[in-house]
Amino acid sequence: MSLSHHQIALPTYIRMLGNLSAFIDKALEFCSAGKIDETVLLQTRLYPNMLPLVKQFQIATDQAKGSIARLSGIAAPKFADDETTFAQLKARIATTLDYLNGIPADALGEVKGKEVVLPWMQDHPLEGEFYLLHFAIPNVYFHVSTTYAILRHVGVPLGKNDFIGEL
Repeated sequence: MSLSHHQIALPTYIRMLGNLSAFIDKALEFCSAGKIDETVLLQTRLYPNMLPLVKQFQIATDQAKGSIARLSGIAAPKFADDETTFAQLKARIATTLDYLNGIPADALGEVKGKEVVLPWMQDHPLEGEFYLLHFAIPNVYFHVSTTYAILRHVGVPLGKNDFIGEL
């Protein structure tokens, strides 16, 4: 028996976004212990031409909900991308998780062969399964990984188990 696209994507997104939310708890403890203004931490980048921490959180949630919306046709929540606190980012993650947890098992039944047009690639549609497996899921992992890297870089005590999650 093969895995469905729902079984591949939804648990992956839910787990990684749950881990992302747990990163926030550790970041808040770190800020409190070090008397660090969280708004400063949220603007931290690994390199000057990279996006700041706050944007990494936003893109991870956008990729997860956006890919499922594109493939299922079930409208996703929209965000203004105006979060300035970790509490606001936790709320964003929670809203995204509520959406993902509400996606029916059969909602991704027609992914293979479906055409996905991304706003920045209007002239180059992607096949649905390719989009999910080779763009959307890796993108979520990329932005969660970058979030992890920024937080580790500044000293937040995260380890591999925080990234992978409970086994």
